[in-house]
Amino acid sequence: MSVGLVWRVVPPGLYARRARTVVERSFLVNRRAWMTIFSGFFESFFYLFAMGVGFGGLVGQVVGPGGQPMSYAAYVAPALLAASAMNGAVYDATFNLFFKLKYAKVYDGMLSTPLGPFDVAIGEISWALIRGGIYATGFLTVISVLGLVSSPWTILALPVVLLVSLAFAAVGMACTTFMRSWQDFDLVQLALLPMFLFSATFYPLSVYPEGLQWIVRISPLYHAVELMRGLTAGVMEWAMLGHLSYFVVMAIVGLAVAGRRLGSLLLS
Repeated sequence: MSVGLVWRVVPPGLYARRARTVVERSFLVNRRAWMTIFSGFFESFFYLFAMGVGFGGLVGQVVGPGGQPMSYAAYVAPALLAASAMNGAVYDATFNLFFKLKYAKVYDGMLSTPLGPFDVAIGEISWALIRGGIYATGFLTVISVLGLVSSPWTILALPVVLLVSLAFAAVGMACTTFMRSWQDFDLVQLALLPMFLFSATFYPLSVYPEGLQWIVRISPLYHAVELMRGLTAGVMEWAMLGHLSYFVVMAIVGLAVAGRRLGSLLLS
């Protein structure tokens, strides 16, 4: 049966309800491994204290969004919030999904039930979104307690972070369906590490030559960092709509590719 025929047989309104069972399964599987889930939060937490507090003590004040001065720790914290959401979503949508797909054969069993490939895609992306949201919520709580946010607009950072997590999870899952072995995951690190270091995470975009600035602007994490910095500093600009649109398109394309690829792999 073709993937297109499967999608036409199943009413679109059933996808969310059926995908919920995939999320429930992930919750039950991980209910005794919460420390593993929360461990990803600590990476950004350690960077905050190493760079924001340690290195920030040498840097002092920097120019933040809208030209307002702020401490280096306050400048770095929202960028690490965006990176935390990215890491939580991507790692779950790549490493874990690849194991389930290629070795555990979890999805073969799922497809023997009324679940379809698109249900599986939505469910797994939803779980990755939950994991990214956990990372982001914990980190946002920490930086708020430390006084590194200065605006009531910060409350909007959480739903925006969830959108960022959704987009990264969708694209991560889509990329995973093309991977053939664990060695291919070196490419994941090759993509994530430069994004983390060079997406205006630790210093402003203006330090780059003009040509490199356009390359940095392509990075998804750059758009997430700009959103987080603007919201936590209370600097609202029309450009934020462009950043948000970037992630909406990214999520739609990633989900569409992931659903079709899973269908072709599991139903062939």
